[in-house]
Amino acid sequence: MDQAAVDGLIDLLDLEELEENIFRGRSPDEWRQRVFGGQVAGQALVAAGRTVDPEHHVNSLHAYFLRPGDPHRPILYQVDRTRDGRSFTTRRVLAIQHGRPIFGLSASFHRPEDGFDHQMPMPEGLPHPDDLPDFRTRMAPWADVLGDWYLRPRPIDTRYCEWHPPDDRNPRGLSENVWFRANGDLPDDPVLHACVVTYASDMTVLDTALQPHGGSGLGDTFMASLDHAMWFHRPFRADGWLLYAQDTPSASGGRGLGRGLIYSEAGDLVVSVVQEGLIRPMRTGAPA
Repeated sequence: MDQAAVDGLIDLLDLEELEENIFRGRSPDEWRQRVFGGQVAGQALVAAGRTVDPEHHVNSLHAYFLRPGDPHRPILYQVDRTRDGRSFTTRRVLAIQHGRPIFGLSASFHRPEDGFDHQMPMPEGLPHPDDLPDFRTRMAPWADVLGDWYLRPRPIDTRYCEWHPPDDRNPRGLSENVWFRANGDLPDDPVLHACVVTYASDMTVLDTALQPHGGSGLGDTFMASLDHAMWFHRPFRADGWLLYAQDTPSASGGRGLGRGLIYSEAGDLVVSVVQEGLIRPMRTGAPA
């Protein structure tokens, strides 16, 4: 576990309130060409959640990545209180840098209630995460090549059920299963747990779209999130193991689609995810 890295993520998601409905976020002090999509999505959800009655829990979000974020400048989050209802509350959030929107999010919050209950079952026969290697163990053979990226603290612990090294260019199937959790303890705040899973949900789902083509996303492909949608079904803790059962229905025209069902270790389906992104070979790759 790396509690210091998790505390850093909590701090990253703790936005500064500048004015009513206006918040400011920052990026980690590390070298990046653009802001990580999961970061801006998680921070936007924090901004929305700060304006909602605590009795209403996030039930869905829909987001568009409009421009690359500048990791060296703060991000301004402007919240529109679209609707406050007895059962549902709706918020829209615009993330702004250099005077232009870089990201837009719509989020719905729902007061918990009883009703019909069913779910798709959790995949069976997968290894337990404690029996799988963590990032540094997996990537140890490439430590010298990765340099500081290999050594940096990681607030999210990811364990691949079907691990393939980054230099394996053999085409693979349309699905992939990844265990993940916050790499330390989180406070008892359901909004924070939802924001941490939102942050983590952008880390692996689009990679699945490269599998049938033998790509790794490391140096040979330009990848960027275009839009991201999540539905939150049941309570969960982001500092407990979660299974991300991912698949890719389609890739065409420079775009790939990834889907994921997120299960608790007990087998409860807690979140559903869909993301579309750019996946361009580097020989033709360029920012949108």
